[in-house]
Amino acid sequence: MKELWIEFKQRPTWRKVCDILLVLFALAGAAIIGAWGLYQLGVTNNKGAVDKNYRYLMSVSEMEGLKDAKLTQKQIDEQWAMQYGRLAALARFYPENARLILNAAQSSDDPLVVNRMVAAAQIYMEEQDSIDALAEKIVEVLGGVKQQQRTNLIPWMAEPAWPALKEAILRDSSLINEAGRLTGVEPRMIVGCLIGEQIRLFNSKREMFKKYLGPVKVLSVQSQFSYGVNGIKDFTAEAVERHLKDPSSEFYMGKAYEHLLDFTTEDHSTERYNRLVDYRNHLYSYIYTGCILHQTMLQWRRAGYDISDRPELLFTLFNVGFEQSVPKANPVPGGSHIEVGDRMYTFGGIGFDFYYSGELADAFPFQRQRFMLTDKALSADDIARIQDNMSDCRRPEKGLEYRKDSTSSANDSVPDAFGIDHSKVVPF
Repeated sequence: MKELWIEFKQRPTWRKVCDILLVLFALAGAAIIGAWGLYQLGVTNNKGAVDKNYRYLMSVSEMEGLKDAKLTQKQIDEQWAMQYGRLAALARFYPENARLILNAAQSSDDPLVVNRMVAAAQIYMEEQDSIDALAEKIVEVLGGVKQQQRTNLIPWMAEPAWPALKEAILRDSSLINEAGRLTGVEPRMIVGCLIGEQIRLFNSKREMFKKYLGPVKVLSVQSQFSYGVNGIKDFTAEAVERHLKDPSSEFYMGKAYEHLLDFTTEDHSTERYNRLVDYRNHLYSYIYTGCILHQTMLQWRRAGYDISDRPELLFTLFNVGFEQSVPKANPVPGGSHIEVGDRMYTFGGIGFDFYYSGELADAFPFQRQRFMLTDKALSADDIARIQDNMSDCRRPEKGLEYRKDSTSSANDSVPDAFGIDHSKVVPF
């Protein structure tokens, strides 16, 4: 060995480097071959093991679920009540897990799935006896109250128009959400205005609902005095456009929004009308609505009153218009009176009812901030995409409301894709 070392030291440097590299490559090759051999022999295989809780895991999976049970609606409601009791007990100890289980149970539409999820979590619970004892007390209290089978707590939502209106609104969910994004307004706020206007129209035109909204679930489009699905007046829409471009206006939303409602022609009046009464595509109606809400909120904020967390006031101000939006302390909601069934509501009250009802929360969820301003201006392509939303449907003639005979002729009657003659649908 000593002789080999002496010989190695006498070799030139380049030869030493080559010898070292050769030895390293040989060692690496031997390691790879050895690892391959161990793999082939199965030495590295993880053969697994039986979970020590396997019987419990099996029992959880085999617990009865709603799909396995034939329950009446009353029994299902009772099950939900009992499961809420169990989750309330769990939440006192593990609120995060209770929240996750509640969300999962509601999305599965199976109250009995809570049994499985809570049971699965019990493997790790050190306070199981305490949680079970509390749950039993809660369930006992709930069991002493007879399960009621009632309609919607909000009276106007128990009316036959509401299910049809919900379906019509969901058809427009992508447009409403896009309008919310473009205007920096929570889409749920835009829907609150839409519902107030549509319920008002239904109240004044019940026969129209029975003939059109009920069977085919379409939103009513106005074309006289107020325009579109949200009943926006011509001078209000014109004011929105003016405020967008006027930095000195108390309603100004910022430079990023100045070109949001740019026109493609010189005839702004006709183009504005065509935007709002478009019965096939309501995007512009929703954009104008979002702008009104945002501009009104900014007016009040600049005057020292933040009403961004008061949806009922914003719905009211949308209804009464810019000219009646006067910032002040202690404002009260209201607006147009709307009679539904045997009750009288206000526009702001109906919007408020919807906003906090939880209805349509999947399509229009609550957001942390109702208003979001941006510094990013719209590009030419963005503006073009908005303008491309104008459909080629045949619209009622503008100015028809000012004629003595405000009915359309038979020759102007053009059914849409649903077979609806919108010259008759529009509430005159």
